[in-house]
Amino acid sequence: MHGITITEINEGTRSLITVATGVIGMVVTAPDADAAVFPLDRPALIVDIDAAIGAAGTTGTLSRSLRAIADQVRCPVVVVRVAPGADANATNAAVIGTTTNGLKTGMQALLAAEGQVGVRPRILGAPGLDTLPVRAALQVIAQRLRAMVYAKAIGDDTASAIADRANASGRELMLLWPNFLAFDSKAATNVTGFAVAYALGLRAKIDQEEGWHRTLSNVPVNGVIGLTRDVGFDVQDPYCEANLLNDKQITALIRTGEGFRFWGSRTCSTEPLFAFESATRAAQVIQDTIAGGMMWAIDKPLKPSLVKDIVETINGKLRELVAAGQLIGGRAWFDATKNTVATLQAGKVVIDYDYTPVPPLENLLLNQRITGEYFQDFAAAVAA
Repeated sequence: MHGITITEINEGTRSLITVATGVIGMVVTAPDADAAVFPLDRPALIVDIDAAIGAAGTTGTLSRSLRAIADQVRCPVVVVRVAPGADANATNAAVIGTTTNGLKTGMQALLAAEGQVGVRPRILGAPGLDTLPVRAALQVIAQRLRAMVYAKAIGDDTASAIADRANASGRELMLLWPNFLAFDSKAATNVTGFAVAYALGLRAKIDQEEGWHRTLSNVPVNGVIGLTRDVGFDVQDPYCEANLLNDKQITALIRTGEGFRFWGSRTCSTEPLFAFESATRAAQVIQDTIAGGMMWAIDKPLKPSLVKDIVETINGKLRELVAAGQLIGGRAWFDATKNTVATLQAGKVVIDYDYTPVPPLENLLLNQRITGEYFQDFAAAVAA
């Protein structure tokens, strides 16, 4: 060779892109919707929600749900429209869905969304359809998608909603109670505004504007005019209805002097580490961001430099999340005791990493004292 030979070296750390979290997935009914826009039992990606409302018809749950979301945010929405059944059990079956001839129906179609329409839903709900069987099935879908489910606690009063809490568990589930009231311009009357639909839209809005580390609680809700049930709220009263609901991990709908809000940050987790919505979402986001961003390393020659690049790539992302205020801290490392000669020869490497999620300030403790101390300079102040 008489000249120059260049060998391209593709080693070094990579940048990890945080997974998109503000993507809604919901199951609805709408017998008179435009079937071309909302085909039955298939995931339909909505990017122009205003245009989609015009094709949603007036019956079923679709139109009201889209309007509730549109009042909060503009974001991708994956809609699966199902046909209501002849009775409640048949409707439950349609919403839950199955697999027929290789195609997923009902909420199962949300699992096919990424392959069919290119996005993975991370904020899930079935507004107005979230019966006990539907809620349980949707939580299973959320676990597979690493998503959060928002569902209404079942009951006509506070006591029955609290009793329903015993039917739910899991870090992917947040229960809400009661519903909102909203004005329907088409019907020219007040209607029930599904709390779940407003939660889906607000969750996506918070993700866009503040981040996934901020919980749903204490953020103004747009487009609502009342509550379907009375919920007593006093920020200083631990025994008001809102706090009684919170005590059982149910997020209450409240009205303050500054409008309507969700009040409560807790999931139905039985594991205290994931009691807060923000902790669950941190686990989901970090897991998918790191796993999805490591595809480049698979099947590369297993050399010390590759392991160093993997560790530093993860650490670089964790530092970025800490700097953005989305984590308190985090670190990745290579533990030699877990990586034996046998495992390395088998092409396996174990990398450990930890992190600390950002909890919400749930309870602010203020100490108030009365004192005569400030009379010490009284005479001097009068003389002056």
